[in-house]
Amino acid sequence: MSVPKLDICINGEWRTSRTMEWMAVTNPSTGEVIAETPAATADEVNDAIAAAKKAFPGWADTPLPDRIRVLFRYKALIETHFEALALLLSTEMGKVLTESKKELHKTIEAIEGACALAPFLSGNTLMNAADGMDTLSYREPLGVFSGIAPFNFPAMIPMGWLVPYAIATGNTFVLKAASRVPQTAMQLLKLLQDAGLPKGVVNLVTCGKNEAVLFSTHPDIRGVAFVGSTRIGRQVYQTAASHNKRVQALTEAKNHALILRDCVLEKCVADFFKATYSCAGQRCMAMPVAVVEEGIADDFCEKLITRAQRMRVGPATDKLSELGPVVSNQRLKIVLEWIEKGISQGAKLVLDGRSVSVSGFEKGFFVGPTIFDDVTPGMSVGDEEIFGPVTCIKRVSSFEEGLTLMNRNHFGKSSVIYTQSGRLAREFVRRTESGMVGVNVGIPSPHSLFPFCGHKDSFFGDLHTLGRDGAAFFTETKSVTSTWF
Repeated sequence: MSVPKLDICINGEWRTSRTMEWMAVTNPSTGEVIAETPAATADEVNDAIAAAKKAFPGWADTPLPDRIRVLFRYKALIETHFEALALLLSTEMGKVLTESKKELHKTIEAIEGACALAPFLSGNTLMNAADGMDTLSYREPLGVFSGIAPFNFPAMIPMGWLVPYAIATGNTFVLKAASRVPQTAMQLLKLLQDAGLPKGVVNLVTCGKNEAVLFSTHPDIRGVAFVGSTRIGRQVYQTAASHNKRVQALTEAKNHALILRDCVLEKCVADFFKATYSCAGQRCMAMPVAVVEEGIADDFCEKLITRAQRMRVGPATDKLSELGPVVSNQRLKIVLEWIEKGISQGAKLVLDGRSVSVSGFEKGFFVGPTIFDDVTPGMSVGDEEIFGPVTCIKRVSSFEEGLTLMNRNHFGKSSVIYTQSGRLAREFVRRTESGMVGVNVGIPSPHSLFPFCGHKDSFFGDLHTLGRDGAAFFTETKSVTSTWF
């Protein structure tokens, strides 16, 4: 049976790629190929950049309120098509429906943040800065930006975080949608076009690695936003920066939660359970490591295992499913290899998700919740990102030992503490080496009016995404001094 071939969007037109290479889009719940997306040619990527460059002057001159009205209409269309979008997202990515709906809500929240950027775009003035002179400053858009999106949040990241901020600030955009899950971004772009977006302001392609280099090197690109692996993010940062471009590269994580003996244990287990297994662990804000004080470690581990054993693993589009598949067969193999590595390194496997089978969906890419206990320093299973439903428990004797252990990790996306001590909570917030911190909160993702920030090997660049940083990344300051003589 033939499957549909997806189009790319250049200058407002959806067109069939001239490529000879097509990439499979798979339903991870069934293992079936549901579409093919093009590995666009270098000429097509260049055409998309040229269209964005041509559209920039007119869009930059469009008054800010008019640009924001497009985003308001776009938000309303997402709300109108909410259920269909959630089903599409679950079908191609593998998130269960409740998680897909949460992602769409966060997409809407980010769009609302982009609609509220005016205060961050305002400049400053100073009368009589010198004798007979006034000075003012204002922020203006730079030009064409590119974005390289990951597979795990195909709605929120490209069409909530990146595109709305870029176009609200007056820039134009070329998006490389994730080839494994391109349909969600494509459908959202069609809604943005229905909202009145002019031709060429946002263009979309899917392509291979060789063509993707153009997003970091093309002379008409002013900045690139990347979300993905640390290895590729570092390459994008180095390449784009060497070509005098702004870079915002959000990369991997191995987030740790410090769980102290004075925590409210039932709440802690419930929070940690959601944080470690939501999206099948395929999110940079997942909390895959519990650093537990010895006095409660056995109790914590027992309660987490009991809860995970009851977790319903099933197809993403089944409303009763709590844990869906990982995104691809390749990802499944990587997760299984990590489990084997954890065993070989001496970690204690107390819950094994490798043998899970879903009746009627035997070809799906399923792995059940997996828990390692007694994970010690030097075991890579506890220090490197797995991107799957695999949890590591590290036992410590005290707050100080736990904090030191956590800060040794080379990632710095987020960290969490569970305690009833205000003093220790404050000390943790002050000394933890991560960009987003939670106090008795499992996933400390900030509201979109605040920057989403990682530290160390979790981020490469200067200005983070969203909030005031997001507005600054997509604009530059111009200062004007004038006299009235």
